[in-house]
Amino acid sequence: MNRPRLNRKLVLESPDMAADGAGGLSRSWVELGTLWAEVAARSGRERAQAGLPVSQMSYRIVVRAAPMGSDARPRPDQRFREGARVFAIRAVAEEDAAGRYLVCFADEEVAT
Repeated sequence: MNRPRLNRKLVLESPDMAADGAGGLSRSWVELGTLWAEVAARSGRERAQAGLPVSQMSYRIVVRAAPMGSDARPRPDQRFREGARVFAIRAVAEEDAAGRYLVCFADEEVAT
């Protein structure tokens, strides 16, 4: 296995649910920290959402591993942010047998 090129600075964010005062919940995002990552595009497609075209891209994002339970370990309910770009994490797995890296499978959606 080649060592990944961790050359992209991504912010890891976690959802924070709070009562909205009308009986529902409001979701905001809390910054957990910054991780260096290798980001590689996998596949993409365009679909309609509410009558508008939406471009959806899948990415493979590799970061340094962190212990289970650590705030620095990405989870599927979290997301990465790079400026205005948002990558919703769908799954996380060990990248190598030694457990040095994690691979995150993420999606980015953009209205076109």
